[in-house]
Amino acid sequence: MWNLKRIAGFYIDGFKNMPGWARTLWIIILLKLFIMFVVFRLFFFQNELKTKFSNDTDRANHVIEQITKP
Repeated sequence: MWNLKRIAGFYIDGFKNMPGWARTLWIIILLKLFIMFVVFRLFFFQNELKTKFSNDTDRANHVIEQITKP
């Protein structure tokens, strides 16, 4: 437990002493990650297999057909 507090303190202290441009860069990076993993997942990568097929066997058969299709 003591090591976790020490590690967390190390990172908190590092972010507090970071220059302004670095904080801006981290905000941009975190915003891009949020967009990539949350927004794209919700709107572009919807789970079509769950809506089209009712059980795992039908889903597996569909995937196998699509993979082995010439």
